[in-house]
Amino acid sequence: MKYMIMMFGSQRDYDMLTGRPGGTPPWTEEDIAALHAFMEKWNRDLVESGEFVDGQGLSAPVHARRVELRDGVPVVTDGPYAETQEVLAGYTIVECDGFDRATQIAALLAGTPHPQGTALSHEWYVDVRPIAGGPPQIEA
Repeated sequence: MKYMIMMFGSQRDYDMLTGRPGGTPPWTEEDIAALHAFMEKWNRDLVESGEFVDGQGLSAPVHARRVELRDGVPVVTDGPYAETQEVLAGYTIVECDGFDRATQIAALLAGTPHPQGTALSHEWYVDVRPIAGGPPQIEA
């Protein structure tokens, strides 16, 4: 079974990682290097176990567009969205023996390094969802 592990963030998080001024201190080069090393190991371990299918980080919300329908007319809103609004920051797809194993893999992200006092120290979470293999089965 395949599962998607979804990581969330906000424009504020992207700004911290790129050193842009904001309400929280930017990450140092050492902080960013530790984060990249952690994620590289996490991905490498999944590749070595044969559970890795795909994974991508997404660009900052400032580069996003939200499209919604209002009175039958598409309305486009350019990012970034409110600082506190979370967006999908990246994902990893794994193929493993079950939901519990996918949850164990996702739980390893709880150890993601981050500077003290940053949003990750108390707001970091990921979602894990099974990937539907096709249309839902209708039971009679």
